[in-house]
Amino acid sequence: MVDTAQALDVLELATAVLNRNFELLRRRTDAYQELDKSEYLLLRTLDQTGPADVSTLAGALGLDPSTVGRQVTGMQGRDLVTKIHDTADRRRCIIAPTEQGLELMALTRQRRLAISAELLGDWTPDELHTFAELLTRHNDAVAARYLKA
Repeated sequence: MVDTAQALDVLELATAVLNRNFELLRRRTDAYQELDKSEYLLLRTLDQTGPADVSTLAGALGLDPSTVGRQVTGMQGRDLVTKIHDTADRRRCIIAPTEQGLELMALTRQRRLAISAELLGDWTPDELHTFAELLTRHNDAVAARYLKA
């Protein structure tokens, strides 16, 4: 029988190392050549959910609306997103990805997938599926506790 405390201790260290490894990959690969991590995730979120206001994006990303607002302003200056005034409430802006934003997001995604494929090339499809499923469950548990729907 597996000891829960021991398994949690292994998991705690593994997630700390995983965080460090993601930062290592960011610094040592070309995955984020055109977009930084926050730009990529914001564009992926918009791609999945569709155009949204800053508050909705902040809730989905677990960030403060002022942080997302600053990110959006910077991304708008780089022609990655557009702000469209809501016709029902002119004070509210809807954020949408631009074609350039979507193209750079797709390029970044391709690079990230290629890195994963190279690193995990000797894993079986079943191992990849199990890892993806368990990591998704972990992310879902975090989202259920800390993100606004």
